[in-house]
Amino acid sequence: MRTTLDLPDELFRQVKAKAAMEGAKLKDLLTKYVENGLRQSPGTTPGSRSKLPVIRGRGKQQIPPLSGRRQAQIQEKEDLAKLNRSFGR
Repeated sequence: MRTTLDLPDELFRQVKAKAAMEGAKLKDLLTKYVENGLRQSPGTTPGSRSKLPVIRGRGKQQIPPLSGRRQAQIQEKEDLAKLNRSFGR
């Protein structure tokens, strides 16, 4: 089946050069890349979500995650402090 791909110029040059170095047709190389991408498990594909890093405190204990409500409270407190500083309070 025929299709059209719009690739950034630099990416196209890299793929074309790689195909030439391997002695392969551009079509065959791109087909191989697409097939390999489809075979990857969902956790390894670019753009997929990964687990967030665990933040440890100074005592090496894990810092508990903040709820959305607690985050909003902290943000509001910081915003009020900035506002008060801007008015010289």
